[in-house]
This record gives sequence, structure tokens and C-alpha cells, in this order.
Amino acid sequence: MDFSFTETHRMIRETARKFAEERVAPGTIDRDEKEEFPREIVRELGALGFMGMMVSEQWGGSGLDTISYVLAIEEISRVDASVGVIMSVNNSLVCYGLEKVGTTEQKEKYLRELASGRRLGAFALSEPEAGSDASNQRTVAVRDGDAYLLNGTKNWITNGSSADLVLVMAATDKSKGAKGISTFLVEKGTPGFAVAKKERKLGIRSSDTVSLSFTDCRVSASNRIGSEGDGFRFAMQTLEGGRIGIAAQALGIAQACLDASVSYAKERKAFDRPIAELQAIQFKLAEMATNIDAARMLTLKAASAKDSGKPYGAEAAMAKLFASKVAVQSALEAIQIHGGYGYVREYLVERYLRDSKITEIYEGTSEIQRIVIARSLLK
Repeated sequence: MDFSFTETHRMIRETARKFAEERVAPGTIDRDEKEEFPREIVRELGALGFMGMMVSEQWGGSGLDTISYVLAIEEISRVDASVGVIMSVNNSLVCYGLEKVGTTEQKEKYLRELASGRRLGAFALSEPEAGSDASNQRTVAVRDGDAYLLNGTKNWITNGSSADLVLVMAATDKSKGAKGISTFLVEKGTPGFAVAKKERKLGIRSSDTVSLSFTDCRVSASNRIGSEGDGFRFAMQTLEGGRIGIAAQALGIAQACLDASVSYAKERKAFDRPIAELQAIQFKLAEMATNIDAARMLTLKAASAKDSGKPYGAEAAMAKLFASKVAVQSALEAIQIHGGYGYVREYLVERYLRDSKITEIYEGTSEIQRIVIARSLLK
């Protein structure tokens, strides 16, 4: 097995790292405190080709592989996980599904704009009573001539208030359960489509998370993605790739925890010597580094499987399950190493803990990942 990166991979990683340190880092604390969406940064990421990394050049994307995407997400998230998840949703949950299933007309009209970062996308599956039980869709879409009327509410939608268009899952035939769900592309400004509520969150605070409401929202049948009844399968297949992005986001947070802890341990003195010389601290750093490297290998394995055209659902679930756990554990250890300083806003590690927890929840909770993995073993 070859663990080396190509020249392109190294270039992508360095470009993402430089952009994160020079453009993302300076305003991260203010954006977190003010819950301010990083609009200009998103536009610049688009100009760099980072908002449609895996989209083919035919449709305005960068035509890169999933490994490149993982490297970029990790570097961006190492500095600001909020920016990382904005980038992940547009790439994994919106562009990927649209390119894979969308019509030529849909790709021409929407995918080019999304891949270039000129427009931003969101993915609306979760509802008040359809989180982990995603097949329990209460949002309905009723055929009305050459259009559908959408009615319902979506919860926890990343990019929801900032997105120009949203992929919306809705029941077109409730009697068929999961096989009666379809996907629609709804543009911002469509009558009957509104942002209902912005959530006040523990972490990733500069990424907007909102509820969306649809009241007799008329959507052209030409904006249905795929066939009627294919929406649930579309959502599940899309989320498989999305989990790789969240694993990479978790990796970035975990790496930031380790970097901060190593730096602090070298500078902080106790008993007249740097705490880095204390075996208790060394063991914590060694454990963090080992877990992070293991999570990185799982994430790259899932990315490689996707790039090779192999089934990767279980691999993506393993990567997200483990990387998210490592992110939370690394943040807790980073705070412990920093002592009292780790508990105050002046140091960054308290934000890493706040940002890390959501990686165990969105795009499938850790419990759902275990179900996915178990099913792959028992089929």
C-alpha cells in the first residue's frame, strides 16, 4: 500500500494551509463571538477552486480527487471548523449529488455556479421528527401540473440562510415510506420558501444553522433531482461522501489541539522546567498524536475507496465515527494540558472543544455510524 501523496496533493495541502493561516485565521475569534458568516472567505475559496473540488472541469469544478478534498478540508478546519463545514456541505452534499444525478440542464444552470463559489448550496433532509430517522419525512411535495407544491419544515440546515439554493427532500407518496421520497432543488427567493429560525449554537458559530419553512412553495418539476421516489436513496448515497468531509473536519480540529498542546507544553513551566519534560504530559501528547494519525489513515482509506469507484459506505462511517471521537478527546486533553488557561477564551482550545462535539452528531450521529458499520458486517 502506497501512503505517499502526489505532487498535486502536496500543492493542494500547502495552498489550503497558507490560505487558512493568512486569510481565515485573523478573523476567526471575532466571527465565532459575533456568529458572523464568512462571506468574503467563501468567495475567495471559490476563486481558489475549493468550493467544487471534485466537480469535473466540464462543469466548472477543479476535477480533483477525494484525497485532495480531504487534505484541504483538514487544513481549513485546523484553523476554523466553521469554514470547513461550509466548504464540506457545498462540495459533498450539494455539488456531488447534483453532478451524479442531475440533468444536463440542471448542471448547466446550477452546478457551474456552485462549483465556482459564485453561489452557495445547502442540503435539507433533517426535520423536527426526522433526524436519525430520516425516512420519516413530514415535508410533502404534491404534484400540481408542471410543478410541485412543497409544504413542511426543515431543521439544522447548514448554510441555510446564506445558501442561494437548497436540495430539499420531501415525500411525494407517503404510503411508500422511504421509497416515496423525492429531492427538489429550491432557489432562494422562491415564494413560500423562508428562513424560519437561526440556531444559537455551542460551536461552529460562524456557520449558520437554521430552520427552513415551505408553505405552498411552487417548484418546477424540472427542478426535481432524479426520479420520483429516488430521494431517500439519493440522500443516503450523498451522505456517505459527506461523512468523509466531516471526518476530515474532525481531523483538522484534532490536529489543531495537538499543535496548540505541543506549543504550550514547550513554553509553560512548572517546578522550574517546561511541562513538556513531564512524563504525564508526554504520554498525553503521544496518545493524541497516535489517535490522530490512525483517524487520518481511516479517512484517507475511505477517500481512496471513493476515488477507486469501490463501495465506501462502511469506510466512511468508520472514518467519521473514529475521527469525531478523536477530535473530542483531543480537545479535552488539550484543555487539561493548558490547565486553567484552557478554560478561557484567550486560548483557542476551548473553541476546539465546542467545535468538535458536533462532528459526533451531524451527517449521522455516532450511533448511526455504528449501525452502518454493523450492517456491512452482517449482510
